[in-house]
Amino acid sequence: MTKEQFALNFLNSLLSTIIGGGFLTFLFFWLREKVFPLPDITGRWYFEMLTENSAYNPYKGMVLRYVAMLWREGGRIEGTVEKFYEDSSTGKRPFVGKDRTRGRVEGYIQKNYFTRDRIVLHVVEDGHGRESTNFYDLIFEPDGTMKGRFSSMVAEQDGSVQWQKEMF
Repeated sequence: MTKEQFALNFLNSLLSTIIGGGFLTFLFFWLREKVFPLPDITGRWYFEMLTENSAYNPYKGMVLRYVAMLWREGGRIEGTVEKFYEDSSTGKRPFVGKDRTRGRVEGYIQKNYFTRDRIVLHVVEDGHGRESTNFYDLIFEPDGTMKGRFSSMVAEQDGSVQWQKEMF
């Protein structure tokens, strides 16, 4: 093999590798953005929490409803929540205006390619008299809802939760 043939073979191999690498890079970015995008969770959400376990018996079976405004930056989630409804052992009551408790949301999206995407949220709520913390572990469903479990520092509550775009 002459030096010219070697140089020509080397350049052909190098060019093929660069073009193939560029094509694969483009293909992976296209798949990530068009075929497997992050779920669009930006906007208004309504969610309902059903307390299944609690250290304080009157909270068992309690239903709380909130409205949330979420936005996403990459896989990071931020937002706010307001509690607007409670159905507990003391009765059903809506919360309006100054009676609503507010909270801050932080979280992230765990992108999964072979299973449904996971949403993890941490909410610090400024309740009446003290701050409380709620943790949500959600699965983004094909119908656009999010379902999962919650855990709260208030009376060691935990239970099921459902998030949806329409009001309950």
